[in-house]
Amino acid sequence: MSSFLSRLLACTLLSVTCAGAAHATKLAIIGFQMSSETHARVVNAAKAKAESMGWDVQVLNSKGDMSTHINQLETVLLTQPDGIIIAMGKPLQSGDQYRKASEAGIPLVTVMSGTSPDALVDIAVNEYSAGAQAALYLLDHLNYRGNILTQRFEGNAGTRIRGKILDVVLSENPAVKVIGSHTMARTASWRDDVQAGMNALLLKNQGKVDGIWASFDAQAYIIDDILRQQGASKGKPVLVSIDGGAETYRRIADPASLLMATVMIPFEKMGEKAVDVIDSIAVGKASRDTVAHGPYIYMDAELVDASNVEQYVKKD
Repeated sequence: MSSFLSRLLACTLLSVTCAGAAHATKLAIIGFQMSSETHARVVNAAKAKAESMGWDVQVLNSKGDMSTHINQLETVLLTQPDGIIIAMGKPLQSGDQYRKASEAGIPLVTVMSGTSPDALVDIAVNEYSAGAQAALYLLDHLNYRGNILTQRFEGNAGTRIRGKILDVVLSENPAVKVIGSHTMARTASWRDDVQAGMNALLLKNQGKVDGIWASFDAQAYIIDDILRQQGASKGKPVLVSIDGGAETYRRIADPASLLMATVMIPFEKMGEKAVDVIDSIAVGKASRDTVAHGPYIYMDAELVDASNVEQYVKKD
């Protein structure tokens, strides 16, 4: 064999050996409660984006249980991934695990979770703005007078903020009266809880309800189904909520549905953005300050109603 061919073969073998030795970027993604559509949308989008880049992705579901969530974080830390993404996490309750990740030099990015000094950044929307858009849409379509029911959830920071913003808007518009309110319990059977609570409120206030505000879309689906069974028609009462998604857009476009509007939160884009941040920090070795200038990276939330729903229906 010629010396040229020998050198060529040696280089080829070296290249193959080096390529095999180089490990794929390891990413761990933890969804707090994957039975929730919004949590799943973030996780699935992040997983798809990372896998399209050739990353080795591990996905875990905490199933809404805090002790499980903490144990999963501890286990993930032992595997020493190149990055961690947490969808709808609980930074206060799992602060020790976040600190361990930071001390180990593992970039940790959260989505719709709130801030932590040990996380790189939280990918979020401005919930105050989203809440204001939904509240004002409802009042606009009531001409700022009438009776409303509210379906709340206090167990999540985002839905809690939305409710507080609604209360601020209502405080400045006393001609709109809250004649009944139900607060959803954090249980596995939360759908049954919403159905029972809203059924009772609608029966008690039959013929008096001009509008209904729901803190997130899945609650609005249940309310929509109740109203349709009672023979109500779109706009009577006005039903609004927040989150967005294929089922929501389908209902808004459906003349038989009572759901009139939502404020769309771009959950898929949030998951993808979280991967971009990990990529910049863990792979690109960028400094944190070049990626985010504060504890949050905010993404746009958009009102979707009959005027623009068709473009979202086509996307999904």
